[in-house]
Amino acid sequence: MSGGGFPFGFGPTPGGDPERPAGGAPFFAELERLLSWQGGPVNWELARQVAVRTLGSDDRAVRATETGEVEKALRIADVWLDPMTALPAGATTAAAWSREQWIEATLPVWRTLCDPVAGKVVEAMRTGISSGLSQLGGGDLPPELAGALPPGVDLGRLMGAGGPVVQMMNQVGGMLFGAQVGQAIGSLAAEVVSSTEVGLPLGPAGTAALLPANVAAFGQGLGVEDEEVRIYLALREAASNRLYAHVPWLRAHVLGAVEEYARGIAVDPEAVGRVMRMIDPTALMNPERLTEALGEDVFADADTPEQKAALARLELILALIEGWVDHVADTAASQHLPSAAKLREMVRRRRAEGGPGEQIFSTLVGLSLRPRRLREAAALWEALREARGHDGRDAVWAHPDLLPGGEDLADPSAFVSGAGAGSDVDIMAEIEKLDDTAPGEDTPPASGDSPS
Repeated sequence: MSGGGFPFGFGPTPGGDPERPAGGAPFFAELERLLSWQGGPVNWELARQVAVRTLGSDDRAVRATETGEVEKALRIADVWLDPMTALPAGATTAAAWSREQWIEATLPVWRTLCDPVAGKVVEAMRTGISSGLSQLGGGDLPPELAGALPPGVDLGRLMGAGGPVVQMMNQVGGMLFGAQVGQAIGSLAAEVVSSTEVGLPLGPAGTAALLPANVAAFGQGLGVEDEEVRIYLALREAASNRLYAHVPWLRAHVLGAVEEYARGIAVDPEAVGRVMRMIDPTALMNPERLTEALGEDVFADADTPEQKAALARLELILALIEGWVDHVADTAASQHLPSAAKLREMVRRRRAEGGPGEQIFSTLVGLSLRPRRLREAAALWEALREARGHDGRDAVWAHPDLLPGGEDLADPSAFVSGAGAGSDVDIMAEIEKLDDTAPGEDTPPASGDSPS
């Protein structure tokens, strides 16, 4: 987690009148709106609305011709991938999405990913803000605020523990995170080219999708035919779908790694409380001003051994996934597409310059996918293919315990030979055991079949 910043790119939302909270809505009407969300730490309805609004007028409906082009590209991609991998086609549906359709289709997974992180942060906000308000309720108000209170108002009851203002603050965090997550997702929707570009299984299972408008933007200035760009990106999308469809444990493993990392995020409720005691309480009804005030250094860097280990595991599995996709898709592309090398370099440049994947990971979970690490992972998969063929390479996905470790990325040859840090067992022998294990025996339920 980057020091001093909120996850999700938490920061002042541009626009709005700082002197008229929520457009001038009456206090209790605004309070009722804030308290209406009961679906978890992030107000996801607000997130959806903000994400769509972030697109502005740039989004458009997908034309029928574009749908046909995407379906054709994905069919070609699967034909070209068949000789490259032991994993069969993973998508049963080919789709061409607008940016808004991408938002709607991926929100369920964003919710799974973001709620664990948001839960920790929102709880710290609630605790710190409640503490600040309670202390404020026991002291003297600034004269200008005290004069604005209606006669007979019991400030201690209004702002004390269990009071309506504190109850409201239980929802303010969800509202603020909803707005910030929505803004991040909307910005991402304007850039991603597919449902899996960020390395996570964001779309519905069995659906391979490209965003024609963003595919066109990807290819601008490259001097490459539109169809070639589309097929190259379809290769990456189809390869990723094969991996997630035929490695049964992978989806839960990746999402679980994100959640494990989120559980270790360190927050400082006392720092949040100090910030709240420094600002005018009337700002509580103004999300922009409250967000700006909370932009202080209230979140500690993740530096515990447990958190570092969780981050390392998350980085490793994402690098292995993206490295496999790079390796398999680029091998197929190099045999059929004249501009494969140029397109591959464009993907790497997007990562290195902070493209969609790196931005969203660093914004949401403080994770930066380094191109060097992905190249190392791709090199390891290539070494496995050369030594064991497609079947032997892909058989490593049969169980998470068979995957290479972080040290193996630096020395692929040692892993392939069985001498690496993560190769204390005979991998092929273990794979054969998994294949021979009868259903119902004491094996992990997500790895009963080899993905060959």
